[in-house]
Amino acid sequence: MVSITGTPGTGKTAVSSVLRAKGYNVLAQNDTIEKYILEKDEERDAIVIDEDLWADEFPAVDGIIEGHITHILPSERVIVLRCRPDVLEDRLRKRGYSAAKVKENVLAEALDTILIETVECHGDEEILELDTTSAAVEDTAAMIDEFIKGLRPAHFGDTDWSEFLGYDL
Repeated sequence: MVSITGTPGTGKTAVSSVLRAKGYNVLAQNDTIEKYILEKDEERDAIVIDEDLWADEFPAVDGIIEGHITHILPSERVIVLRCRPDVLEDRLRKRGYSAAKVKENVLAEALDTILIETVECHGDEEILELDTTSAAVEDTAAMIDEFIKGLRPAHFGDTDWSEFLGYDL
């Protein structure tokens, strides 16, 4: 099982569509969480799920699971998609996210939240971090395909968005 994760707006769904077209079995995180929903957080415009139970009960899939919390699953390989915070802000605003939700996600990206959680869950093995800021979706999908096939080595930790920590949204 391979997880594709990242802050909302980094390109997970777009890349997964290309990988699906290449023949990969791709499952969306949101298609698997319904019975684990605990509540709707109106203030954050988000659903709250029992992440531990979801991860514990998640059946291994032969393929890819994509979503912003899939890094907590027991995957063999994890791809963390990243996007420069100012570009991410624009993407999320175009989606119609509230100002508070944009700020929360841009800050999470600047702080490496998903990458840190991924390393905490998986150690330093089989993690690939990819910057999608200006990369074509097809190129990102090709790099993921190579990683899944063992033709691209695991690599992470070079992305530094710390200059955006004082970024004014």
